[in-house]
Amino acid sequence: MNRRISRVTARLTVAVLATVAALGLSSAVPAAADDPTAPGVSVPDMKTDDGSFIQSVGVTDDRHVTFTVYSAAMNQTFPVDVLRPADTSEPRPTLYLLNGAGGGEDAATWQLRTDALDFLSDKNINVVQIIGGRFSWYTDWLQPDRALGVNKWSTYLGKELPPLMTAALTSSGNNAIAGISMAGLPVLNSVIFNPGLFRSAAVYSGFFQTITPMAREAIKMVTELYGGGKVENMWGPEGGPLWVANDPTLNAEKLRGTNLFISTGNGIPGAFDMPGARGRMEAPADTPKTVALGSLIEANCELSSAILQKRLESLNIPATFEFRSSGTHIWGYWQDDLKTSWPVLAQGLFPNP
Repeated sequence: MNRRISRVTARLTVAVLATVAALGLSSAVPAAADDPTAPGVSVPDMKTDDGSFIQSVGVTDDRHVTFTVYSAAMNQTFPVDVLRPADTSEPRPTLYLLNGAGGGEDAATWQLRTDALDFLSDKNINVVQIIGGRFSWYTDWLQPDRALGVNKWSTYLGKELPPLMTAALTSSGNNAIAGISMAGLPVLNSVIFNPGLFRSAAVYSGFFQTITPMAREAIKMVTELYGGGKVENMWGPEGGPLWVANDPTLNAEKLRGTNLFISTGNGIPGAFDMPGARGRMEAPADTPKTVALGSLIEANCELSSAILQKRLESLNIPATFEFRSSGTHIWGYWQDDLKTSWPVLAQGLFPNP
């Protein structure tokens, strides 16, 4: 571990921090009736404690539906794409799947860049894909931002959306959550902030600190350089109480009892770092430059994962860590990592009686 950390530390530069984000709505009225063309799906006549509700459901086919959900915390509606289980004869568990810095609003999504939905299609689970929250860190912001608007994503992910999905999908109530890159912090914080809600959590190429100087700079670069927002609107002055409260490494004791999976590459180019390889988004001529940036980003993820691993070990909290021998910050690796993480996710989705 010491040799790994030393090697990665030597490679981290401000350039990493400046490129972390590069890879990786109106008021509504409640709906009144179920959609008869969506097997096992309904628009429940209910609101959450804060007044959130499902406005409508659109059906693509018998397996794919899209809900329009009104978030009272943000006073906006958001689409939520759902893959239904093949067998809906009884309540099924739910996996919440988060994208990276683009928030699923761009082309960098699980659905477009991987075979994740095909892989999960025979697992007899609901797969809820979150759409929205670009450059927001899926967190609750102190105040509205001129560029990024109102963001109360911790509330949405933990308090508003799950009870609505449980009712609409007739879910078993066993939930797991997973995500890539920017989603690393909110995946673990969703577990920390909502005890018992998510039984398993998986993060692929994320990072897990907020209060170190390099972490603060990385967060600032994602939000400000790429999103055009201001981190002061998110958690207040850098290093303040909300920065501490949103650091899952500092608050790792609250992860106890959750099935945890963390994976990362090390920045060394591998099988999916050639032009045209699986999961690549850039033009082939741009691959060398993109790989170089992804290498620096992934080195940062490896270091952050190693720090989290050491912290969990010090607390005797079990977790599965996958330190790959190669790989940069790209979808080809995350597709494989999700499959590797499935046994850990399944432990929470299908707990022993």
